[in-house]
Amino acid sequence: MSFKAFLIQQHDGKIAAGFAALEEQQLDPGEVTIAVAYSSVNYKDALAATGAGRIIRRFPCVGGIDLAGKVVKSDSPHFTPGDEVLATSYDIGVAHHGGYAEVARVPAAWVYKLPAGLDLRAAMALGTAGFTAGLAVARMEHDGLKPDNGPVIVSGATGGVGSIAVEILANAGYEVHALTGKADSVDYLKQLGAQAVILRSSLDLAKIRPLDKAIWAGAVDNLGGDVLAWMASTMKQAGTIASIGLAASHELKTTVMPFILRGVSLLGIDSGYIGDPWRGDVWRRLGCDWKPERVIAGAREIDFADLPGIFDDFLQARVTGRVVVRIQP
Repeated sequence: MSFKAFLIQQHDGKIAAGFAALEEQQLDPGEVTIAVAYSSVNYKDALAATGAGRIIRRFPCVGGIDLAGKVVKSDSPHFTPGDEVLATSYDIGVAHHGGYAEVARVPAAWVYKLPAGLDLRAAMALGTAGFTAGLAVARMEHDGLKPDNGPVIVSGATGGVGSIAVEILANAGYEVHALTGKADSVDYLKQLGAQAVILRSSLDLAKIRPLDKAIWAGAVDNLGGDVLAWMASTMKQAGTIASIGLAASHELKTTVMPFILRGVSLLGIDSGYIGDPWRGDVWRRLGCDWKPERVIAGAREIDFADLPGIFDDFLQARVTGRVVVRIQP
């Protein structure tokens, strides 16, 4: 029996993506077959589907780096038919058929049972973005960050990772400052728990000093480039930066002074392939003490059929918060 999938292909060096009918035997190997209920849209998905970024590592590939649904077949002792599960990251949607399909088959090691406190839609309102934000906070706390250390700044705060990071940190008792380029999003960020909102236009990034006034105990950066360099220069003693994204630039022009004179730590957050205990612990906390209720409730939901029309909104930075894709009607 065939099922609907959003397939990304390459013809003469150009990306062509659209809906196709697939058979189960066309799916990639894996121990767990899932009837997908929801997926989500990440910036990475938009780059992959449009060819705006070199994301797909093999063609053809069903897009969608996130999925949640019910197990229909399992060759793993850890899962049985009927289990509600989620799978994000690893090679899903880039080198292994992903979540933009009514049926998915993935290795058991990539699958997690739905955490207590989350339903399938909520899991995809978080998705890779939620896991990445949670992993950043977990890594920073492991490095010594505590609410008493001082304020934490989050850049790219209206994006998927940024908005979830703001709410997670606020839920955990931190004084959160949100950095954004969107002046019309101040109220939204304060509703998520930000105590202050800083507009990116207010920063003089042309004159970044090696060491500036020490302000931040922690920082979650989604942008890279000059913003990350400015963050490094304004960290407090023993401050911790989680480097997550490169929406502004993949380059970093800074000095060693924050790292050797203030003991600042720069943590690279790899949410793609990190496994347990980090992955399981982060998902557990996302369903309980960290649960970002406002982001989940405010996530925009679209039908599977409307998926192709959303990608340009991501590429043009017209999206605030998260977008959930309802795969099953």
